[in-house]
Amino acid sequence: MKLVKSLLLGSAAGFAAVAGAQAADLPSRKAAPVEYVRVCSAYGAGFFYIPGTETCLRVGGRVRAEYTFGERWSERQDSYGTRALGRIFVDARTATAYGTLRTFIRHDINTRTGSYRYGALNNGVNPFSLNGRLNEGNGASLDKAFIQFGPITAGKAQSFFDFYANDLGFSSLRTSDRSTNLLAYTASFGGGFTATLSLEDGNTTGFSNVLSAAGAAGGRVYQGSVMPDIVASLRVDQGWGSAQLSGAVSDRGTNRVAVGRVVDSGDDFGFAIQGGVKFNLPMIAAGDQLWLQAAYADGAIGYLGWGGAAGVGRALGVVGDFTVNPITGVGTKSTTGFAIVAGFRHFWTPQIRSDLIASYSELTMGRVAGPVVGGVATTLKGLNPKELVLGANLVWSPVSGLDIGVEVLYSRVEFSRRIADAKSVALGGPARTIKSDDAFAGRLRIQRDF
Repeated sequence: MKLVKSLLLGSAAGFAAVAGAQAADLPSRKAAPVEYVRVCSAYGAGFFYIPGTETCLRVGGRVRAEYTFGERWSERQDSYGTRALGRIFVDARTATAYGTLRTFIRHDINTRTGSYRYGALNNGVNPFSLNGRLNEGNGASLDKAFIQFGPITAGKAQSFFDFYANDLGFSSLRTSDRSTNLLAYTASFGGGFTATLSLEDGNTTGFSNVLSAAGAAGGRVYQGSVMPDIVASLRVDQGWGSAQLSGAVSDRGTNRVAVGRVVDSGDDFGFAIQGGVKFNLPMIAAGDQLWLQAAYADGAIGYLGWGGAAGVGRALGVVGDFTVNPITGVGTKSTTGFAIVAGFRHFWTPQIRSDLIASYSELTMGRVAGPVVGGVATTLKGLNPKELVLGANLVWSPVSGLDIGVEVLYSRVEFSRRIADAKSVALGGPARTIKSDDAFAGRLRIQRDF
């Protein structure tokens, strides 16, 4: 028995030795170390380190479903509209010896129908469209794409002229809210004070740099810019809130086309100034804010939020930075105007809030072409619109990042003289005139930000 045990143990030892020798001949493989994604807390919530780098990245976006209802002015219009918007953004930041290196990209894609496609300041106002009912539209836009390296900002970013850029509410007020190609330098002085000098391409803002079509004899054409807009701002951000003073100078060169000849007008320059303040009001409720802003423009009404069309409902007109003498076709007069904006956000509970928003604006234009009487051309004073926009909403946020809300909007415009009723013109009925009009609209929004 002892002999059998000895043989078995000896055999096992031999097999183990042979196996060990063969294993020693095989190549050795060590498992690669696992690199876990690390949270980056240097720039706020949502950032993480890209594995293998010192760059912090945040990826986020938005989905918005929106529905609007408003008064329609004829059977050729839609009384409602729908819109779906998808947004994605990427924010990458790296700490360097020269300051933070930041790259930001935000892209929007949307589809819209009905009164969302009529092209007014607030689509829910449902202005009369001479094109009748419009079909579904899809759009994609590069909203932001910029690089920040220390004090330098380059790319497409929010204009440094802007302060209140429709931060509250669902609807747009008459204010500057411009995303533009720019090159800017920002100096920081400590204590939350900064000053910025920015060269901005006005051709990327969606506002036209041309004369009022109603003010040009025989038409007009855009001459082309010789320089970008020059924007400067001084800003402070502290615990109590923020304040900003900004100004802009812009080139609005055009060719004035007179009867039988073309007159080169050269370069017509416009300017705008704006001041605004935002107060944080935690003494009322956490998150409460009050915005106040005023702006004035001369030959640069895009900085007031105007551009091209002006009107509500059946009262529609055309405005521009300059008007031309309608008799001679030479001599421009700049359009001047101002806009006042106010907004208040109040949290009734941590999950329920309301926004109250309002804007009032006036423009003063030069004289424009009138009817020919007895073979003699006449002139009319400009439209000189006065516009009021009021809005209020109630929003419920049952969970973080989700908003469910309704908003009511009122808009009114009044011109300095009577103009053709857009409804009677479009339907080919008896000619009627109108001097003012107003409209109500309602909006339902469901939005998720992540």
